[in-house]
Amino acid sequence: MSAKPSSKVSPIQIGVISLTCVAGIGLIGAMVTQRLGIGEAEATGQAERPSGLAAFGDLAQLATADFAVEPRSLTQVSRRLGRGETLSDLLIDLGASPAEAHRALQPIFEADYIDPRRVRPGLSATLTLEAGGEEDAPARLVAVNLRSEAETSLISTAREDGRFDATRLQARLTAAPLRVAGEVTTSLYEAALQQGAGDQQVVDFAKIFAYDVDFQREIHPGDKFEIVYESMVDERGRPVRLGNVIFASLDGKALARDFYYHVPSDDEVSDYFDANGDSATKFLMKTPINGARLSSRFGNRRHPISGYTRLHKGTDFAAPTGTPIYAAGHGTVERASRYGGYGNYVRIRHANGYQTAYAHMSRYGPGIRSGRSVRQGDIVGYVGSTGASTGPHLHYEVLVNGRHVDAMRLNFPTGRKLSETPEMMEEFLARKADVDDMRADLGASLVLTSGEADTPVGG
Repeated sequence: MSAKPSSKVSPIQIGVISLTCVAGIGLIGAMVTQRLGIGEAEATGQAERPSGLAAFGDLAQLATADFAVEPRSLTQVSRRLGRGETLSDLLIDLGASPAEAHRALQPIFEADYIDPRRVRPGLSATLTLEAGGEEDAPARLVAVNLRSEAETSLISTAREDGRFDATRLQARLTAAPLRVAGEVTTSLYEAALQQGAGDQQVVDFAKIFAYDVDFQREIHPGDKFEIVYESMVDERGRPVRLGNVIFASLDGKALARDFYYHVPSDDEVSDYFDANGDSATKFLMKTPINGARLSSRFGNRRHPISGYTRLHKGTDFAAPTGTPIYAAGHGTVERASRYGGYGNYVRIRHANGYQTAYAHMSRYGPGIRSGRSVRQGDIVGYVGSTGASTGPHLHYEVLVNGRHVDAMRLNFPTGRKLSETPEMMEEFLARKADVDDMRADLGASLVLTSGEADTPVGG
């Protein structure tokens, strides 16, 4: 894509030249980096140069100050990609001509920075436009910045010959874990959000304890919690994304336990372990649905449709239509079809003679069919009201050796115990110590809710 340079250059092109050609000397490159506030960001592409989402106006000012070039009028417009919209459509809607949109996107596609067939809605585009010389002259596209992820910018800048050069700017992220802790007043969800946690962190916290606690019925005012989770920040200290929950603690009437996120090196399967190295994961989940209300328990009851009193063989969870339903454990789908009064129905065979069944679903999960293997947490279907049902809910059954049992009263077998593998236990204890040091730095008092106390640290 080489071309003979023009004798006339625009302010934007001067900025590019100063960053690409003179940066090898280091003096002006360092000055530009400081002025643009890029820090230690790493850029890769056809032209190695720092830039940023809103740096193009600064770039023109820099060129003017350093090279005494008369500034030109630059404007920026931004919008996110809509559903069913192409990148070309987006650029044209923001003010680029069809030809400019094609020339600006072509080097990005050719460098394989993005696959135009797999662009998702929500991608952000910022266009920098230069006003025309005449009053009615159309604006000229001088730069495009695409951001599909918070830490990555794809930048295409115009050359004087009308072509564009593409650059991928990757921010250098560092870990800055966050901690929230408090006491439940109305609900744990509200209490955690008030302390600054995000929706996903609260959901992840609930999943960790889902094997032991029914969050709709077993969380009470006065219960205490702590969540430590990953946070990644850019060079300016701005949060870019949140990650895994690192530590989760619940000290309540129903349960008092702490869990640490750990990936054992022998099988590299991530899980949460208590201070004794016992996994939070159990053979089956007690409630395979989030945010549902227990509407009918296991046992004899008067059937709401037939009017007869008979054994209710499962547990009903009322929830809005479309709420995801999860496989309670690893297993094989025995049946996924319409089944009389059960409506849309899935039954899974697990180890040790266990089976679970899910009824009245509005539809099945992706790929769910008879004979398919599923993992604990896979979506098997969505809440509905098919079959003999008076409203949207999940009817959940557990069978042991063909006999229906009350899932709410079962103590399911636990998962892995690291103490059975000394090398893995030693590895976990080192990880636990690192997490506890992190918690102490964030203001935690390191007293385990399970009753085993470390040396108290902090307040």
